[in-house]
Amino acid sequence: MNNLTAGQALTELKLALQAGSEEPQLEAQLLLAHGLGQTRSWLLAHPETELEPALWTSIQGMAKRRAKGKPLPYILGHWEFFGLTFSIGPAVLIPRPETELLVETAIDWLRKHPERRRAADVGTGSGCIAVSLAKHIPDLSLTACDISLEALTIARANARIHAVQEQITLAQADLLSAFAPQSFDLICANLPYIPTDTLYELPIYSYEPGLALDGGPDGLDLIRRLLADARRLLAPGGLLLLEIETRQGQAVLDLSAQPSPQGAGEYPGSTRLLQDLARHDRLIAVEM
Repeated sequence: MNNLTAGQALTELKLALQAGSEEPQLEAQLLLAHGLGQTRSWLLAHPETELEPALWTSIQGMAKRRAKGKPLPYILGHWEFFGLTFSIGPAVLIPRPETELLVETAIDWLRKHPERRRAADVGTGSGCIAVSLAKHIPDLSLTACDISLEALTIARANARIHAVQEQITLAQADLLSAFAPQSFDLICANLPYIPTDTLYELPIYSYEPGLALDGGPDGLDLIRRLLADARRLLAPGGLLLLEIETRQGQAVLDLSAQPSPQGAGEYPGSTRLLQDLARHDRLIAVEM
C-alpha cells in the first residue's frame, strides 16, 4: 500500500478540521507544513510528497486536538506577529494582529524622537512587543517585565531567537512599581482587560492563561494601576501606549484624566484614542 501524499493528506485534514475551524484549508496547510518541517509555500509546491505512516499518525493527532478546540498556535508551538515568528506556550497569550497597532505606533514615535531610547513593555508575555520594537529600533533599550516566570522564560527564548537579547532586560515584576525612581521615555502595555465574569464565558478561558486575561470586575484593575505607575515613571515628553478592549475607550480616557490617588496629578499632555483596522477602539496614547 502506497503512503499518503501531501495533496491527499491536505484533503483529509481539511475535512477533519471543518467542525472546529473557521479556516480549515489554511489550518490544514499549517499543520501539514509543520509536521513536515517545511513552509506552506514549499508544501503547496510539492503535493506529491509522500508521508511516512508514523508522521501521518502524528499529524492526525494534532488535527484531532484542533478539532476539539485547542488553539492552533499552541499545537504548533509558534505563531507569527509583526512579520516575526514567536515561540509560544500555554503560559502566554497568543499574539494577535490587533496588537500590531501598538507596535506600529511605538515605532513611528521612536523614529520621530531619536533621542528617546528608554522603553518598557509591561506584561510582556511572549515578548512579542518588546522583540518587535528591538528588531526595528536597534539602539532601543527595553525593560520587559511580567509577573509570570514561565512567561519570562518564553520571552527570553524569543529575544535570543531574534538576536535582540542584548537590548532587552527581563524582570519579574508586578507592573512598574519595582522600577522607581527610574523613568522611561516609552511605556507599552497589553494588560489583562477582560472582565472576570465575561472571561468565564469565553472559549479562550479553557486554553489561554487566566492571569493574562482577567482584568477584574470591570476589566480595568491593572489599567488603573498602570496609569498611576506611569504618572510617576514616564519621563517628561514621554509616551504611554495601552491596548484596551474595544468597549473600554471612554472609560480609560476618563481614568487618564483623573488625578492620581498618590497625588501625582493628571497627565499634563495629550490623550488620544486610536482605532484598529476594523475601526474598533484599540489603543490609548498618553503623552506627557
